[in-house]
Amino acid sequence: MKQLAIIGATASGKSDLAIKIAQKIDAYILSIDSLSIYKEIDIVSAKPSKEELQSVRHFGIDAIYPHEHFSVEIFIELYKKVVESCKKDNKNLVIVGGTSFYLKSLMQGLSQLPKIDAEIEARVALKMRELEKCYAMLLSKDKPYMQKIDKNDSYRIEKAMLIYEASGLTPTEWFQANPPQPIIEQIPIFNIAVARDVLRERIAKRTKKMLEMGLIDEVCYLEKKYSRLPNAMGSIGVVEVLAYLDGKVSKEEMCDLISTHTAQLAKRQQTFNKTQFDGIISAPLEELEEIILLKILS
Repeated sequence: MKQLAIIGATASGKSDLAIKIAQKIDAYILSIDSLSIYKEIDIVSAKPSKEELQSVRHFGIDAIYPHEHFSVEIFIELYKKVVESCKKDNKNLVIVGGTSFYLKSLMQGLSQLPKIDAEIEARVALKMRELEKCYAMLLSKDKPYMQKIDKNDSYRIEKAMLIYEASGLTPTEWFQANPPQPIIEQIPIFNIAVARDVLRERIAKRTKKMLEMGLIDEVCYLEKKYSRLPNAMGSIGVVEVLAYLDGKVSKEEMCDLISTHTAQLAKRQQTFNKTQFDGIISAPLEELEEIILLKILS
């Protein structure tokens, strides 16, 4: 089984390229996109069309609902299941998306957690009723680790509490004693290189298209069904529409804000991709298909 990854900034053309490559090398596709993972978030996430999703089998798209929790740990388990499916069906795998942090996590791996039984879970659940006390206790024992966690981040505070209660070690001590093991071997990573002015133009066009497809109606539906509390409701494209619905900005200002914030995200993605991976192969979209096929099929 061969594997490769296609990364790049939002609106750079990753999904279309991945489908072309997957069809030519007989591969499944695993999406690494923090929004496409959610069902019912279709327009905001700019996920592939139903026809595109049917042309090649995709994983990591429409996997959970917006109010459900998703994490790197869950993604890694998803990746392992996808690899099993590829091996069973004699398929290759194309990993594609803009959330390159997930790819980085596969290559770095995650530390194993200590064994946590029902008694420990119950004890921590009881303590977590007083979130401030839990955070203060952990901060006093492991300041370097806890300074990176918001005092209201109940999920990560609970995880730190479970590590401490199960092992008797602070998170820093535990992770030092149990370093992460890579989940995936080194694979070729291809990055779509695109000039920022070209990307900004593509983003503006995509924003306009999203509006025409019913962006506002989709956000109204999501808010009504899930409220504004889920993390997914804080995404670019959602918060700007909510501001418009609240009467804080005009429709034109809403579109400008979506384009601006998306361009800022694209810049962060480009910086991450350049600095976090070794041996990455970058080329313009129109050249990358041939480069990938030569590399993979040779």
